[in-house]
Amino acid sequence: MRRLCIWLAAMVVVFSAAPLRAQEHLKVVASFSILADFVRNVGGDRVDVTTLVGANGDVHVYTPAPTDAKKVADARLVIVNGLGLEGWLPRLLQSPGSKAAIVTATEDISPLKLGSQADPHAWQSVQNAKTYVENIRDALVEADAADADYFRTHAQAYLAELDGLDSEVRAAIDKIPPERRKVISTHDAFAYFSRDYGIAFVAPLGVSTESEPSARDIATIIAQVRKDKIPAVFLENISDDRLMRRISQETGAKIGGTLYSDSLTDENGPVPTYIALVRHNIKALTSALAP
Repeated sequence: MRRLCIWLAAMVVVFSAAPLRAQEHLKVVASFSILADFVRNVGGDRVDVTTLVGANGDVHVYTPAPTDAKKVADARLVIVNGLGLEGWLPRLLQSPGSKAAIVTATEDISPLKLGSQADPHAWQSVQNAKTYVENIRDALVEADAADADYFRTHAQAYLAELDGLDSEVRAAIDKIPPERRKVISTHDAFAYFSRDYGIAFVAPLGVSTESEPSARDIATIIAQVRKDKIPAVFLENISDDRLMRRISQETGAKIGGTLYSDSLTDENGPVPTYIALVRHNIKALTSALAP
C-alpha cells in the first residue's frame, strides 16, 4: 500500500507538471514582421512571439504604442535588426521593469553603406538571412538551454530551406539577359539583393521611406530611365505609389508589379513568410525583365 501511495503521488507530480511545462513558452518580442518569422521558424512551439511592427507595417516610420512598453517588459528576449533601422526603439527598451536581453540579428554582418549611413536591409540577401537565423538560434539556446536541441534542429532545417531558396533565386536571375537586369524601386531597400544577384536598383528615395526626393532627383531618375532604357518600375507594399506611377507615365517603363521590402503581409496575403516574400519578388522581377 505504501508503494502504491508513493507511485500515485509520483504520477500526480508528473501529470500536474506536464501541462505546466507545455505552457512555458519563451516570450520573445521581434521588432518587425520579418524577424518574427525567423524566430517562429527556429523557435517553433517553444516560443511565444510578439511583433511590434506588424504585417504591412513600415518599420522606418513606426511610432510605438503605449502597449509596446508592456510587451517589452514581459519578454525574455527582444530581437532587433539594428544598423539604424529601428530609430524609435531605444526609448522603448528603457521601459521600467524590463529585464529582456537585447539581441541584434545583424551581428557579424558587414553592412553596405549608402553615403554615411549603414544600409539596414540586410535580410534582402538570403545568405545574410542565414546569419540572422544563426544569431536567433544562439540567443534562444542561451535563453532556454533545456530546449537547445529543439532550437538547433529547427534552425538547421530552416537553414537548408534558405540554401534551396538562394539556388532558386540564382536560377531565376540566369533567365534574365544581363542588359535587362535593372529596375526602379521606391526606396533603397534592395542593395544587398543587388550585390548578391546582379539586379541593379535605382531608387528615388533614400534608405528610409521618410526621405523625400527633390524635383531635381526625380528629373535625374527620369533621365536615367530613358538613357539606360530601364524596362520596369516597381511599387512597394509600404510606400505611396504615386511617384512611381509618374515615373512610369513619363518614361514609358512598365509597372512590373509590387515588391515586398520591409514587411510581410498577414497570413491571408501573398507574402506571409520570408521565403514567400523572396519567391514573390523574384517572380515579379523575372516576369517584368525576362524577354
